Amino acid sequence: MTENFDLFSAEPPAQSAAAAPEKVIAKVQELRARLQRWAHEYYVQDAPTVPDGEYDRVFQQLQALEGAYPQLVTPDSPTQRVIGAVLEGLAPVRHAVPMLSIQTETDNEATGAIAFDQRVRRELGLGEADPVVEYVAEPKFDGLAMNLRYENGQLVQATTRGDGEVGEDVTHNIRTIRQIPLSLPAASSVPPVVEVRGEVHMAKADLQKLNERQLAAGGKTFANPRNAAAGSVRQLDSGIAAQRPLSFFAYGLGEITPAAQGGPDFVTHYAMLQMLKSWGFPVAPQVCIAQGAPELVAFHERLGAARESLPFEIDGVVYKVNSLALQRQLGFKSREPRWAVAHKYPAQEMPTLMESIDVQVGRTGKLTPVARLAPVQVGGVVVTNATLSNLFDIRKKGVRVGDTVIVRRAGDVIPEVVGRVAGERPVYVPNFRMPKTCPICGSAVVREKGEANHRCTGGLFCGAQRKEAILHFAHRRAMDIEGLGDKLVDQLVDAQVVRVLPDLYRLGLSSLAALDRMAEKSAQNVLAALEKSKSTTLQRFLFGLGIRHVGESTAKDLAKHFGKLDAIMDASVEELLQVNDVGPVVADSIHTFFAQPHNREVVEQLRACGVHWEEGEPAEKAPQILAGLTVVLTGTLPTLSRDAAKDMLEAAGAKVSGSVSKKTSYVVAGAEAGSKLAKAEELGVTVLDEAGMLVLLKGQGTA
Repeated sequence: MTENFDLFSAEPPAQSAAAAPEKVIAKVQELRARLQRWAHEYYVQDAPTVPDGEYDRVFQQLQALEGAYPQLVTPDSPTQRVIGAVLEGLAPVRHAVPMLSIQTETDNEATGAIAFDQRVRRELGLGEADPVVEYVAEPKFDGLAMNLRYENGQLVQATTRGDGEVGEDVTHNIRTIRQIPLSLPAASSVPPVVEVRGEVHMAKADLQKLNERQLAAGGKTFANPRNAAAGSVRQLDSGIAAQRPLSFFAYGLGEITPAAQGGPDFVTHYAMLQMLKSWGFPVAPQVCIAQGAPELVAFHERLGAARESLPFEIDGVVYKVNSLALQRQLGFKSREPRWAVAHKYPAQEMPTLMESIDVQVGRTGKLTPVARLAPVQVGGVVVTNATLSNLFDIRKKGVRVGDTVIVRRAGDVIPEVVGRVAGERPVYVPNFRMPKTCPICGSAVVREKGEANHRCTGGLFCGAQRKEAILHFAHRRAMDIEGLGDKLVDQLVDAQVVRVLPDLYRLGLSSLAALDRMAEKSAQNVLAALEKSKSTTLQRFLFGLGIRHVGESTAKDLAKHFGKLDAIMDASVEELLQVNDVGPVVADSIHTFFAQPHNREVVEQLRACGVHWEEGEPAEKAPQILAGLTVVLTGTLPTLSRDAAKDMLEAAGAKVSGSVSKKTSYVVAGAEAGSKLAKAEELGVTVLDEAGMLVLLKGQGTA
């Protein structure tokens, strides 16, 4: 062991500029291999072969050698998992292959599985005499979906699911999870490009220990493993994520090099999972093959019985057709695969006393009744508050303050009041009534005809809606205030620097530069953007006010019809109904908004701050060749931006919609068109490219 003594003396020589000796290189490679093997045994196989002290000793040896020879440090070294970098923000990443959701069944053990099997057999054209369909049955984890991208065997990017099309880059945090390989084995089965998909989660025991540490440190505790996992992964500081005991299970693939180009040639989903295991990824041990509906039912029942004893949270099971050829044959319905389904377990319920009902005001002005409950454990979580949705929900459930109610964690996440326990009330308690004025700002509370929700009308004034109002006002299609994003608005409002919209135009360089992570140059850029926004158009200003039901199209119609803001503010409901596409609900909303004195005061203060627009007499309605048509834009057009194309279509009288339906006249599709194009083809809607759209705009019909 003389060599070890020489290599690990108390003070290794600082030789960062010199070439590392062969024996050092060999030793580094040996130590990494041992640490990676031990980590896999500990974190993935749950079968450690060495004590923690031995792992720590070898880890420190590797650290010492890499400190002496920094040129030997590689991204996949075990020492590089805890980075400790604090990022400015989580960058958006477009998925190469969308991370789609799957259909959910909530029926009992038999009907949910049987209904799925029947749908699959019907889609495949199988009769009673045909063989059963083979499935893979898996646990449905209560965690955070993740996409791990490997290029040439190295982890290069980790991305959250996001909206399915675009997620957030969280590579810096995912590298801290020891169950996730930083590099894949140098085997012929590993393709040049592969995206491994799975769930980041936190074991029940680990969550309990984390909450105990958080309480001792006076920090925030987490209600459930999913919140803990999501809160840890979406940190900007990887040092925080590294302290959280996160785990990972792999269950699928995203983009992968095709077999024809050197990628693996999987035949079944189960074989793909086994390949992932051979590459070093943990796969849930409960995963199994099931023959037909009876074995799916048995799996759902078996896992449900073992649910409480599992080390991790699940809220159901997932069934997938095993044959990849049959998966391709079944294809997709809208944004969901026909070959998979999530079969959730019934939500867990417990009785408790409803002590009071409070009202919360959301960012958009919606008033939500919240039940304050005597603390009760539901599914391992202490619940003290539960949603009641709206007044009609309370009436339907017949609950009143003082009742013993049933509380359910819907989907094992959001607590809700299901109803009351039957029995006589000891004393009379009146029905709950929604307040007539907002509990935050005192503005009138209204409920529109046909709607279940009550809303505060003080959008520009209400403290609960302040952040949302500012962000909407600054939107690029409204006042277009560049640099005024979520984080800056949070700081401005939380520090009470901005209370109402006109305060934006009263900001000074010193007040902005004093905010966290706001350098003087950035502050100057925001002030310049604010100054530039003062000169706008009437339709942009109207849209920026955030009047309920007034989108860009309606704002444009109002500006064209009235010409002047004062005329809009003073218009009666009857006069507003004369505007193109303005019905009773929209007219009432506009009239109610400008009937609030504080909303008119905000408008006048904005004018006093220098915000202005060109006004004129009501414009004569120009001929609109696309009037009555509905058009949907999708993908990236070769020369026009999405906004430019929308403006051109609306100027010609078309309605530009965000979704495809039977009423859609045309879909204009560019590069990387997604589900909207598929929906159009399914419904037989005419699809145009950019050139075809331009021909249509000239009134020459379709290309």
